[in-house]
Amino acid sequence: MHDSPIINIGGFNIDLSAVIMLTVTCVIAFVLARLAVRNLSVENPGKLQNFMEWLVEFVQNIVASAMDLRKGKVFISLGLTLMLFIFVANLLGLPFSIVTIAEGEVQIFGYAIEATKNLAEGEHAELLWWKSPTADISITTGLALVVFLVIHIQGLRMNRKHYLRHYIEPYPIFLPINIIEQFSRPISLAIRLYANIFAGEVLIYAILQAGIFGIPFLSAWQGFSIFVGALQAFIFTMLTMVYIGQAVVHEEH
Repeated sequence: MHDSPIINIGGFNIDLSAVIMLTVTCVIAFVLARLAVRNLSVENPGKLQNFMEWLVEFVQNIVASAMDLRKGKVFISLGLTLMLFIFVANLLGLPFSIVTIAEGEVQIFGYAIEATKNLAEGEHAELLWWKSPTADISITTGLALVVFLVIHIQGLRMNRKHYLRHYIEPYPIFLPINIIEQFSRPISLAIRLYANIFAGEVLIYAILQAGIFGIPFLSAWQGFSIFVGALQAFIFTMLTMVYIGQAVVHEEH
């Protein structure tokens, strides 16, 4: 596999490809949303407007299935953002990837890329610049941590009594288990999304090694990967709404 273009700034490792791909994903998601509402029409809606209306209704149904919509309506925008962002991010690595070959130390903004340091004569590093952001565990962990914070902040704000009480249900001895359960949720969210997308890109890389003979398999797998990308966006959003619903609405768990 390829190396990530990581630079160290102040003791922090910054993956430049992750930064680039996060920016690209945000721009694409914003442009899609902006285009969908640019020329709104009741009598003659465009295809993009129809798609966005369907997506909003789809997310609203997800929220409604997880909690009372009277309380859950405020989370529709969160669900819509997660769905659109993750779906776009999942698909970016499918059409192509950008890899550069470095035969010596490469510096960006005066900082050396870690993989290119101390290369021996004849050695080279293959730097991957374009990939699906969700094929990076740090990105999916960041998404999961955002969801984790939303769940517990909103639980304390909207349903404090029952939210706190559920940690000692059915008996106080279950407190450690319930705490572990809460921390296991973002871990499972992050790993599930990362593993599915990363495995898909690894398989694409393996198919490409077969050269021209792999083209039919590559086309079929890319088509299937679109379905996987949509499914993983749905699962992440659905579980997020379920967890939020348990924290802010349910009185018993």
